[in-house]
Amino acid sequence: MTALLAIDLGTESARACVYAADGATLGRGESGYPTVFPRPGWAEQDPEDWWRAVVFAVRAALTEAGSPPVAGLAVATTASTVAVLDAAGRPLRPALLWMDARASAESELTAAADHRVLAYAGGADAVEWLVPKAMWLARNEPETYRAAHRITEAVDYLVWRLTGEWAGSRMNAVCKWNHDPLGTGLPDDLYATFGVPDLRDKLPGRIVPVGDPVAPAGAAAREELGIRGQAMVCAGGIDAHLSLLAIGGARTGRVSMVSGTSTAFVTEIGTPVFPPTVWGPYPDALNAGRWLIEGGQVSSGSVLTWAGEALLGRTRAELPRLIAEAAALPPGEHGLLVLDYFMGNRTPLRDPKLRGAVLGLTLASRPVEIYRAAVEGVAYGTRQVLESFVEGGVPVDEVYVSGGIRHNPLWLRTTADVLGRPLRLVEGDNLTLRACAVIAAAGTGQTGSLAEAAAGFALPTRTVEPDGTHHEVYQRGYADYRAATAATRGIAHRLTTPRGPEVPV
Repeated sequence: MTALLAIDLGTESARACVYAADGATLGRGESGYPTVFPRPGWAEQDPEDWWRAVVFAVRAALTEAGSPPVAGLAVATTASTVAVLDAAGRPLRPALLWMDARASAESELTAAADHRVLAYAGGADAVEWLVPKAMWLARNEPETYRAAHRITEAVDYLVWRLTGEWAGSRMNAVCKWNHDPLGTGLPDDLYATFGVPDLRDKLPGRIVPVGDPVAPAGAAAREELGIRGQAMVCAGGIDAHLSLLAIGGARTGRVSMVSGTSTAFVTEIGTPVFPPTVWGPYPDALNAGRWLIEGGQVSSGSVLTWAGEALLGRTRAELPRLIAEAAALPPGEHGLLVLDYFMGNRTPLRDPKLRGAVLGLTLASRPVEIYRAAVEGVAYGTRQVLESFVEGGVPVDEVYVSGGIRHNPLWLRTTADVLGRPLRLVEGDNLTLRACAVIAAAGTGQTGSLAEAAAGFALPTRTVEPDGTHHEVYQRGYADYRAATAATRGIAHRLTTPRGPEVPV
């Protein structure tokens, strides 16, 4: 019996899972790595830590599974998490994590450009994407930029470690590099306008559609990872975007909402629309002939972690009690409002300089009330994103929910109540890992198309219904959230402007 191997490089850890050909889980492994925050809005990791964690996680998963031969594997990672490497693949500096917002000025510059491919990005490149990050490097660390042989996504770095080949996922290229699959491919003229005319030479030269085979894993990688069998590496991509493959496949009106450290919203449509409040529409990013739409909250679960652990001082083990205490409070009676823009706003405002806030504090405010207000603030941010989809002409008929929100019943329930719509909670598995198994099954020919593989690997769901009474209360809270966002925007922008000399790093 041959198996399928899935690798998911997340914000805090690498996860691996071994699947049978029918989608049954055979073994799992996980290993973490640190994130460094050198300055406000900056976030960095060491690519060597990624690989060490992948090796540990894969070996653990294979051992638990009984070390079956691996027919194929696929990788998904956060994006854009950008590694800067020399000709031997060694890091020249720490990688810029997806949430790193240092390239806000560069992102603003992209909005001033006039180029047809920018219509696929809502008119500008977001601060998190590879291109603004490369622009920042060229402007602020020119020697490192010139020395860089590769400036690449984490997923492409791992594919190189596995195969020895530089092959970029078409999903990442379209969604994060301004690659135009319907036109001229990588836009050299746009890169020149952005001040990085040689960026193409630093990107992987081969662009591979999701699900297509790249190359077998190399002998050295197989030995280090403990893999038996050919292990054909198939093109993966962005973790949350691939989640559509684990909920039965992409369908117009079906939205996958992956809520963890951040929250990503992805869907596919057949006919493109071009509202400025979403990322996309991305042509052929996942399925050929379809258009991918993306929205997101850059901080969601991370806000709740901050509120519970950093602000209130509760340990991870104490959080379930805090959640239960907060859930016992009636909605809307604590008099507090939290804005969830701790690392800026992805969509629909597309403003990396927004900042979080807690409004309404009094000397009588209790820690449990602050936590409840933080949960509600994150849920208001979710509603803001989904409303922008509908207002922009993107259908939202069914919302599939997965990720860390599964483990926080207050967050899950409050989200349904704030939205006033049922949520389909995906039971069990990590969707990104399962999506990678779908890709490996299709790429090795064990199934037909990606759509056929997705249908066979779909997970069960249960419905979380909203409470109508709570929804009415949250209507007022949401109105306050929108008003407070507008009222504090100018202040937030001023607070993000550096004052005095910068702190050395």
